[in-house]
Amino acid sequence: MYPMRRKDRAISDTEARALLEKAEYGFLATTGNDGLPYGVPLSYVLLHDRLYFHSAMNGRKLDNIRFCKQVSFTVVGDTRPVYTKNFTTYFESVMVFGAIHEVTDADEKFQVLYTLAAKYLPDYLDRAEADIHASFSRTAVLCLPIEEMTGKAKRPRSS
Repeated sequence: MYPMRRKDRAISDTEARALLEKAEYGFLATTGNDGLPYGVPLSYVLLHDRLYFHSAMNGRKLDNIRFCKQVSFTVVGDTRPVYTKNFTTYFESVMVFGAIHEVTDADEKFQVLYTLAAKYLPDYLDRAEADIHASFSRTAVLCLPIEEMTGKAKRPRSS
């Protein structure tokens, strides 16, 4: 793992996981066979020390993952620009690193899609199962086991 330059801003794994639980979206960074980085915003869920994403069955993101499974995922929580003695920003963020793969087990895939529905549209769970089954064959689910995780924050100093 690359060392964090500002160790004084490191947050605990517990705080980092809490941020992963509460945040809505993040950015998945992949690398393609052309050597170019590609970052895409995604919705996600955290289950059992793994991040899960839903996806179309093809496209640049999946092409890149097939080329190189090593990815990073970044979530930014609360941010607030402030002026104290200078311009700065209070923030919190988490970066996760690991080897991503497509979920092939149908039960796991269904559970992830249902959990995504529960996270993002809990008022419509009565429709989730039917909608998941209707798009199941044309929806990919990706799993990113958390191999490394770093959390960082700059917060107001307590008095």
